[in-house]
Amino acid sequence: MGVQDVFKKSFMQGFGAPDINTYTIITSLLITCVLACYIFVVYRVITKKTFYSKTFNISLAAIAVITAGIILTVQSSIVVSLGMVGALSIVRFRTAIKDPVDLIFLFWAIAIGIICGAGFAVIAVILSVLVTVLIMVLNFIPVAKAPMVLIVNANARDIEGGIMESVKKFAKTAKVRSRNLTSSTMDLVIETNTDKGAELINAVMEVEGVVSASLMAHDGEVTF
Repeated sequence: MGVQDVFKKSFMQGFGAPDINTYTIITSLLITCVLACYIFVVYRVITKKTFYSKTFNISLAAIAVITAGIILTVQSSIVVSLGMVGALSIVRFRTAIKDPVDLIFLFWAIAIGIICGAGFAVIAVILSVLVTVLIMVLNFIPVAKAPMVLIVNANARDIEGGIMESVKKFAKTAKVRSRNLTSSTMDLVIETNTDKGAELINAVMEVEGVVSASLMAHDGEVTF
């Protein structure tokens, strides 16, 4: 056996994992499945007030288990790991992430798969608990109150001043975001912040020329 063969053998053995057996594989995958189900439940609880995608939630759980299987596989041989990298490099994901929170859960699922696949289940459990606490605490901390949107339809073009006066009587802030004028009508979109929505909209309806008024709340960006 030459020097090159000895070096090659030592190099390959250095990246091997002979202690990985069937028991280790099953245990790692089962722990990953439990944590994946935990992520599934947490995601459902967090998104109960917003748009919930069951298919995305199922994908989170599946990604964790698949990632764990990949990590267990690449530990067995450097050749297999290189081949796996080459195979995964051709995969392209074109689905846009609509909510930044979805991105957090996606990385969480991948991290759980990597950690459990590497044999550090305790770290995965501690990480899951800390991430859950962090998300829950930050989710329930009120940052600021989201503004409300007032939509006013009028059959006159010169009553904007009267509308704004009525709004400011019951609103802390009021700012016109959009004006849509025709030869005889006017549509206003007003961003406002008020705790007296019923009084505000009744006052606007009393302005002569106002045909309809709608006051809507939203959970989008807030203003300070």
